[in-house]
Amino acid sequence: MMVPSRPRFIQIHTLTSYAGVLLNRDDSGMAKRLPFGGTTRTRVSSQCLKRHWRFAGQEDHAAAAKIDFSLQSLGVPMGERTKELVTGIILPAAAKANPAATPEQLKLVSDALHAELYGKNGADAKKRQALFFGEPEIAHLTAFARSALSQSLGADQLKASLKEARANMAALKDAAGLESALFGRMVTSDTAANRDAPIHVAHALTVHAMERDLDFATAVDDLRQRDPEADSGSAGMFDIELTSGVFYGYVNIDVDLLVKNLGGDAAVAGAVVGRLVNLIAKVSPGAKKGSTAPFAAAEFMLVEASNEQPRSLMNAFRNALPLKGDVFQNAIQKLGSHLASLDAAYDTVASRGQMVAGMTGVEGPEAMSVKGLANFASDAVRTAPVETFAAP
Repeated sequence: MMVPSRPRFIQIHTLTSYAGVLLNRDDSGMAKRLPFGGTTRTRVSSQCLKRHWRFAGQEDHAAAAKIDFSLQSLGVPMGERTKELVTGIILPAAAKANPAATPEQLKLVSDALHAELYGKNGADAKKRQALFFGEPEIAHLTAFARSALSQSLGADQLKASLKEARANMAALKDAAGLESALFGRMVTSDTAANRDAPIHVAHALTVHAMERDLDFATAVDDLRQRDPEADSGSAGMFDIELTSGVFYGYVNIDVDLLVKNLGGDAAVAGAVVGRLVNLIAKVSPGAKKGSTAPFAAAEFMLVEASNEQPRSLMNAFRNALPLKGDVFQNAIQKLGSHLASLDAAYDTVASRGQMVAGMTGVEGPEAMSVKGLANFASDAVRTAPVETFAAP
């Protein structure tokens, strides 16, 4: 009996519909957009998507850990992305453990850590690169700072000790944190600390032309309204751009690299992939939550496990879908016909499952719930990396 081999890639495709929202803003407060196929589409950036998946829609680790499909609930060390690691976390903890440390000693340790961690721009907070540090790395560096203060190390001693501390830190298990293992890390001041990302996330685009409107809003001054002598004008007037649309989302997972980044633990990698399927389906990005309630779940999801070269299916919508009839069902049909065309052209071999909420799915893949798709993807990652044969 043949045991199926671990697939090289897991690909996740989604269609999700939002109405009257501002999911992702640019620097002017307008919805992000992108031209594709000669038509401007509404866009949600990959950075926005990953940020929300990382915290499972929450703003802090403690809250996110309570969600059973969150990354935090896996128990794998997470981390922090910051320019202020030294002054915000390391030094306060080290100083608390060494209350007799002088300001001069604290500055020596601070300067040494900033130079070692952030490179030539370490001394200037405005020029520092916002780096991601895993919780084990933070704990290791904090322990170093405590020791350096207790020993009153000089500048030269600090520099030598820090290099040794960095070497020891590199050997820590899961040192860079789960987020770095999934989404990668680039450190311009230390290329040895870089990690390639096994989770590749595309910007989500609408399958049709951008639908937008400007919401004229006023801010009413409560006290002025109660004053019969005051004018009846508002305290402020402004426009808010709102959009609606059916968004196509795409994520590719390099399974072998994911397992490698997680220390070769296929069980943990499988659990991560199962969590990601749930997060992608359930967690909404969105600005202006208080005034638009931008919460929606994917109503179509296709998961593929294969050794084929990954490819997005966004080209199914290269010609924007007309904004008439059942746009969502039309999008599923268009995606299905595009997938069939690619299968025929490339003799694709893949295992697939799909979730369709109340509509007709694409031809071929087995219909499953989101939980079923998560288990399907998770089990695929946990299988043996090469084909093996058991005794008959």
